[in-house]
Amino acid sequence: MPIVPATPEAIAAAAEALRGGEIIAFPTDTVYGLGTNALDADAVAKVFAAKGRPSANPLIVLVPDLDKAGELAEVGAAARELAEAFWPGALTLVLPRRPDYPLAAPVSAGLDTIAVRAPDHKVALALLARSELPIVAPSANRSGRPSPKTAAEVETELGDRPVMILDGGPSPLGRESTIVSLVGRTPLLLRQGALPREAIEDVLGRRFAEPSEAKAATAERRP
Repeated sequence: MPIVPATPEAIAAAAEALRGGEIIAFPTDTVYGLGTNALDADAVAKVFAAKGRPSANPLIVLVPDLDKAGELAEVGAAARELAEAFWPGALTLVLPRRPDYPLAAPVSAGLDTIAVRAPDHKVALALLARSELPIVAPSANRSGRPSPKTAAEVETELGDRPVMILDGGPSPLGRESTIVSLVGRTPLLLRQGALPREAIEDVLGRRFAEPSEAKAATAERRP
């Protein structure tokens, strides 16, 4: 599928493709994402296949706002504070998944958690609104390769695997989101991305554990 400008008509067509179980690529504030319907297991499998991504790696789910995130995940006080401070934006929160929400099982890779983010990009938000779906959106590249910042880079990476590549110009931040886990008693910085850790620590009122401490905290949670 050729690259198409992210006009309202193209966004409507992309939303229809998502509802039909296809995968598309589109810009976010961080990098370009490879998206599909987070409720459709077969569609999610196409994302893993296109990226060559191990099925044990969970996917980030994009939502329009905190209210929608609360349908998918259990949003505690710390998560609410961070979302109110940084959403829409470059912060992904790993939260306990609501077991009654019909999320496709491969999204969470068998875990009882979910990674959610509200993107700060008009094309991504328009796609969420038009499709009325939660959208899985890992970076639109082959696993292990640099994340694409433009539609042309997506085409170079993935060719015609996405049925459509929406061109919304270069991603403004050009770096992946910062990922924070709020699953246990101790907030954990899982990935440093576009949002500085210091800004998050200021809102939390505490510093993240150093790598050795974080590893120990994670180990304590394992059954």
